[in-house]
Amino acid sequence: MKRTRQEKIAAQVEAVGRVKVADLSLQLGVSEMTVRRDLEQLENSGVLIRLHGGAVSNISRSYEPGFEVRHNLNTDAKARIGKLAATLIRDRETIVFDAGSTTLHVAEHIPNNLHIRAMALSLRIATVLSDFPNITVMTPGGTVRQRERSFIGGGAISGLEKLTFDSLFLTVGGISALSGVTEYEVDDAEVKKTALRCAKRVIVVADGSKLGAVAFVRICDIEKVDILVTDKGAPEEEVAELRKLGVEVLLA
Repeated sequence: MKRTRQEKIAAQVEAVGRVKVADLSLQLGVSEMTVRRDLEQLENSGVLIRLHGGAVSNISRSYEPGFEVRHNLNTDAKARIGKLAATLIRDRETIVFDAGSTTLHVAEHIPNNLHIRAMALSLRIATVLSDFPNITVMTPGGTVRQRERSFIGGGAISGLEKLTFDSLFLTVGGISALSGVTEYEVDDAEVKKTALRCAKRVIVVADGSKLGAVAFVRICDIEKVDILVTDKGAPEEEVAELRKLGVEVLLA
């Protein structure tokens, strides 16, 4: 109950940028003291910054929040997205798993009976995949980003360019019908762009807070995306616009 409540607070702060203690108390049906304790714990986790009578988001679309912060945001939605996205994996496929908290959920939900060859762009995902009996796990090499544990740099790009993949599961900083697919960091974006060029099918996995958002670095136009797996809380207008542009949108 407490975790779910804090996830709702975190999601609202991320969506609107600023919240008030009194408003959250009414919406959640708890005392203002309980809300203040939740805000204190969320601040300690780096999700928000407390102000007098409320809090503001600690997440900028120009700067990437840390993995632990992202991993603890919208966890229920990401788990549903991961479970649904994993059903899109076909036996004997070659797949690139982009580094990210949502693709980590995809990896965790792969059926045990599938035989696939997987390129993991994250040490976290490589570790999860290595426990599956029928998955051949590869990593691209290059430099590992501290804390993020994702592969970046020329070595990672070179490792991808030598191969061709059936599918790419891509995480994003934002996805918008108007602005396309965007990411926070230049180094990460370059690896993602390379993975896009190497994959026949592009599947974006992103919770509803990413729809309509625009991050710092442009990755590609919407036309490059074949499937978007998001949650039922995604903005309906943005979902409709993406479908008009030919993206198959699946709601978890």
